[in-house]
Amino acid sequence: MSLARLVRTTNPYVVDAAITVFVLIAVSVPFVLPGPGGEPGPLAYLLTAGTAIPLIWRRRVPLTVLLVVALATVAGKAADAPGQPLAYGGLVALYTVAALGRRRQRWCALAATFPGVAAGVAFNTNRISEYFYTFLVFFTVYVLGRLSAARQERATALEDRALRAEREREFEADRAAARERARIAREMHDVLSHAVSLMIVQAEAGPVAVRTAPERAEAAFDAIAAAGRDAMVQLRGMLGLLRNEPGPRSPQPTLAQLRSLIDRVPVAGLRVTGEPRPVSADVELAAYRIVQEALTNAVKHAAASAVDVHLGWSPDALTVTVTDDGTGTGGSGGGHGLVGIRERAIACGGTARAEPVTGGRGFTVEARLPFPA
Repeated sequence: MSLARLVRTTNPYVVDAAITVFVLIAVSVPFVLPGPGGEPGPLAYLLTAGTAIPLIWRRRVPLTVLLVVALATVAGKAADAPGQPLAYGGLVALYTVAALGRRRQRWCALAATFPGVAAGVAFNTNRISEYFYTFLVFFTVYVLGRLSAARQERATALEDRALRAEREREFEADRAAARERARIAREMHDVLSHAVSLMIVQAEAGPVAVRTAPERAEAAFDAIAAAGRDAMVQLRGMLGLLRNEPGPRSPQPTLAQLRSLIDRVPVAGLRVTGEPRPVSADVELAAYRIVQEALTNAVKHAAASAVDVHLGWSPDALTVTVTDDGTGTGGSGGGHGLVGIRERAIACGGTARAEPVTGGRGFTVEARLPFPA
């Protein structure tokens, strides 16, 4: 593990304590080396320690620590403390203000540091070369602190961007799940309502057929069984999809199966105009379900005695029209009927309308499903 990574992953207070100890040891070395002067006094020891110990609080109050260290450094020179090769405490404090301080704090740090540096050099050798060298070192440390701040800001921005992206992915996943739940609810509603409606109609017609035309009774019961089997097959496919079960899936209904769907409704008939053409699976499924829902509404809710299903093919769209002679009630219970028809048409980029027949008894559902360009 690199030193930089070790510092980033270690507790900040442990890092600050280690830096403080290191600086304290560094500034203590001149006290044990023989020098030209006499033995430093207690005040020199105290002021020299004052250039290191405050660093333990450098993250909490960086500017205050810098000012204390700078004052202790200048006062130590005045108290004849041994000279230091570098102002260790001042360099660490200035780096901290540059890296962590706000703009006003940084300006204050620069305003306080460079006069203090000049005073320290004046107390030491007062040479031009030392002025240049010392100012260069402090300026370099300040620039390194600003580079560290910029790197940290970039890292924080990247983390925020990644967090926002993750939240957006979760939001989109939730929306996709909600759309899928709505789609499955629509499919189950269409399948069940159509099958149950046909069963009810045929079951109600069964006793009449037994009394008046026994040969038709068998056909009514066959229609009930066929509707039930078809519903079971489609529901089994949906439930298998929900459980993510392996194995073959039952295919989605297509326009080729419309004739079979309409044949189960004795009062319905199919007309086709225009030249049929291949269309996408989405358009085929939407057209099938729209016809299925319209037939269910006509038989179950409108008590229609005749239903006309018309497929109108044009070069750019398929128009599905279902007209009945019922009471004009176009909606089904639960709000899924006409709403589901409109949603299916809109999902294919089309439109749908449902309204009573003008000037007479009945109801018309019309959906226009455009072909992709």
